[in-house]
Amino acid sequence: MTSLVDLTVRDAASLLAAREVSAEQLLNATLEQINETEPRFHAYATLMEDSARRHARRADQELRDGTPRSSLHGVPIGVKDLCYTHDAPTEGGSRVLKGFAPTYDATVVRLLRAAGAVIVGKTVTHEFAYVQDEPETRNPWVSDGFPGGSSAGSGVALATRTAFGAIGTDTAGSIRIPAALNGVTGLKPTYGRVSRYGVIPMAETLDTVGPMARTADDCGLMLDVISGPDRADPSALAETGMGEIRDVSGMRLGVDRDYFFGSFLRSDIRGCLEKALDDLRGLGAELIDVRIPALDETAAVGLIILLAETSAGHRAYLRSPAREAYAQATRVLLELGELVSASAYVNAQRLRRAIARDVQAAFEDEGLDALVGPTCHITTIPMNAVRVDISAGDDNTYLHLMSVANVLGLPALSVPCGLSDLGLPVGLQIIGPPMQESVLVSLGRAYQGRTDWHRRRPPLLGDPRDQQQVA
Repeated sequence: MTSLVDLTVRDAASLLAAREVSAEQLLNATLEQINETEPRFHAYATLMEDSARRHARRADQELRDGTPRSSLHGVPIGVKDLCYTHDAPTEGGSRVLKGFAPTYDATVVRLLRAAGAVIVGKTVTHEFAYVQDEPETRNPWVSDGFPGGSSAGSGVALATRTAFGAIGTDTAGSIRIPAALNGVTGLKPTYGRVSRYGVIPMAETLDTVGPMARTADDCGLMLDVISGPDRADPSALAETGMGEIRDVSGMRLGVDRDYFFGSFLRSDIRGCLEKALDDLRGLGAELIDVRIPALDETAAVGLIILLAETSAGHRAYLRSPAREAYAQATRVLLELGELVSASAYVNAQRLRRAIARDVQAAFEDEGLDALVGPTCHITTIPMNAVRVDISAGDDNTYLHLMSVANVLGLPALSVPCGLSDLGLPVGLQIIGPPMQESVLVSLGRAYQGRTDWHRRRPPLLGDPRDQQQVA
């Protein structure tokens, strides 16, 4: 017996299509779970119960009249509170935008609704995605646990079973970090793969919108719906859909141990990763030891670009009375970004292009399908132990492991790959060439078919309730 809220997107879609469960039943189970978990974990900034009920009823009527619009038809989805919604506030986690009510939906929201998805609410984000403030959101794996950022609410909604899928954004790891720390799956697509129109920006050339779910398969189903061209976003790419699932046997996976497995990696996390590499070998993949020196520059390059572009986007607010509404730590970092010189920014962009050439050459020379390594160098920790550090060192920040995909615009997938000595989730990161999300999802699907880490429930969540069970 499986609790309704523990179903994957694919399984929920199958039950809906077979008329064995209704969209209203899925939504009701989700809302009941929200009522139970939100007082403790605070995944949502805004619940959209009334509109969700209307869309669920419409989804059921359409199912009675014909066939589902997509695999997301009737499935409850959470949307990060950076995405415009015409029927709910979009505040970006900040008092600067308190009460802001957009008149239109972000493209990603419009596509979800066109696919029949039921948007249950807006998930919590750190202020403007900068991870400088401390929202109430907590990780359900440990009391007062750090949920990751900035897509904290989306990661926690999935871990607490209060959404079947969720939308996050990733500028410096903000899909992958909360995915890893909450024991769920997150896919940062290729830069431009998903339109950013109607999504509050952070750093123009780093921002990526992407899916989060409990499985790689579900992330692929979501990417099929939300990817594609958009005349409103000049950076949006023309390609639509994820691509075909591939056989992972014979795939060549690069392991740069100097870069991804340095001394910053705790021994228990290293053990989980080594076991995951063994599992990938067991699936028929070939693990190739590589060394790509250019990767060493990505964190520093990414930091300069991140600081400069984010501050540029907030320039008008910083020069208005609204500056007093920022959390102090956020405002300080935005002001710091204004000190990045034009020459430093230009040189960072030049080095970025050189790194991209070197990494592409390494992929081609070694015949690599992907790079593999840890998602994070730590597991979740108590909130009172969180320290914000914007240096580019590899021993005290997430930037070292995250920046490769963001600086180079590459797709990257994080999947749960074990539990630490304290029983906390560890993430495996898979980074692919541009537009090769199908490779990542294929590897993730195969790995999750061999392991059950993605099925583990957080210990603070409790047992599934009998009234939500289906055969």
